[in-house]
Parts: sequence; C-alpha cells; structure tokens
Amino acid sequence: MKKIHDRFRRNAKLARATWGEVSQAALAGLKELSKRHALSVAAGDLQFLNGRWYITHSALLRIAQRRRCVGIKTTLEQQLSDPTGNRWIFKATVYKSPGSRGFVGYGDADPSNTSPLVRGAEMRVAETRAVNRALRKAYGIGLCSVEELSSLTGGSGPVREVEKKLPPSSHNGSGNGQPRLRDRFCLLIRQHQLDAALVKRYAADFCGTENLRDAGREQVESFINHLADWATTDRDGLLCKLNGYQQPQEATS
Repeated sequence: MKKIHDRFRRNAKLARATWGEVSQAALAGLKELSKRHALSVAAGDLQFLNGRWYITHSALLRIAQRRRCVGIKTTLEQQLSDPTGNRWIFKATVYKSPGSRGFVGYGDADPSNTSPLVRGAEMRVAETRAVNRALRKAYGIGLCSVEELSSLTGGSGPVREVEKKLPPSSHNGSGNGQPRLRDRFCLLIRQHQLDAALVKRYAADFCGTENLRDAGREQVESFINHLADWATTDRDGLLCKLNGYQQPQEATS
C-alpha cells in the first residue's frame, strides 16, 4: 500500500507542476489509475486535457508487457481504406495468452480527424489507434488514448521560449490555409509533452545550424515533420534522443 501511495503522491505532484490546478475529482481519478494500472506521469503514461485524463500509446504497451501479452496483430482493411484520400483503416488483435481468441479494435485516420502535425503519416496513426483500442479492450481500460484525439490545444510555459527561437519566416502561414510552422512546432511539443529546451537544441542540430533561428523555413518544416513522425510512432525512442541534448549541469541536477 505504501508503494501505491508514494506513486500517487509523485504523480499528483508532477501533475500540478505540469498542468497547474488539478481538480479533486481529477486527483481521485489519478489515484485510481496509479493503483489499478501503475501509471506514471513522469514516464509520459498520462495526459491531462480539458479536465480529463488520457492514456498514451507507450503506457498501453507497458501495461501489456507487464501482463505478459503474447502478441499483437495488425491488418490493413484494404477494402475500407482510400489511399487517394489518405484515409486508412486498420484492425488490431491483442492476444493476452497463447489460447486467447483475441481482443479486436479498429482504428481509422484521415486528414479530417488527425492533427496537421502528422499530415502524411495517417496510415501509422490509424494503426496506432487500432492497437490502442484493442489494448484498452483487452485490459479493461476505460480511458481514451491521446493518440485517438484529432488535435490538442492549450499549454504554455517553455513552449514560448521555443517560439522566440524559430526563424522569422516560420512565423507566417503559407497563404494556402496551412497552419504556421510556429503553431505546429509548439503544438507538437505540448501534444507529446516534450522538453522544449531539448527539442530546440535537437532542432538546431538537425538543421545544421548553431541556433534554430538561423535555420531556413524548409529546414524547420522538415524537422517538424520528422519530429511529429517519431513522436507518434516511438515516443520512448524520441525521449532517449532528446536526453542526449541535456547540458552537463542539467543531467546532474
């Protein structure tokens, strides 16, 4: 019991530090999630949006691993998909044990129900959503996953520092209805709860410039697409990459 209580206390403390005021009802929900599924805010298992908790893809995979899931199978529903419209539908089946008949979930994605941050990666989003829904069925998790949302809004703080570092050209829209690079960049950081300072350093390195402000619009856009794709498909791997950009004093603090 002490271990569970300590986990909840750490989660509650970090939740307040990350998202500000958290209602008593939300804290009660966090306590139950900490107890039942051993979820960790620090590990990126949860997102708190508009007063509600959402579970992440990486958290669902960790739950499956802890409970010794034996396999996940995904299949593209070709007859229901429309490649020309960039609309994709996947079927995922989760097998909890060798003799399991499987728990099925479907996921769909197209430009109308995905964030502009992942434009061009709708197929992978659809597969991730299918896997998430199958895992939630298999392990009785009532929370919607954050990857199933079409877009996220809100947030402040360190992201503003990144905005200041973006090249001036990226602050303007393209004139054809596309979101500004600055908005896409900052939304991406908020959506995946990334460290803004580390993302800035990685961006400058990726663009081959000493400072992000020195990068051109095409370089910044290429980095945003790269980051969005990686954050969607392998957030844990991305976090490991970003940790490599910590300054010595940050790593030891």
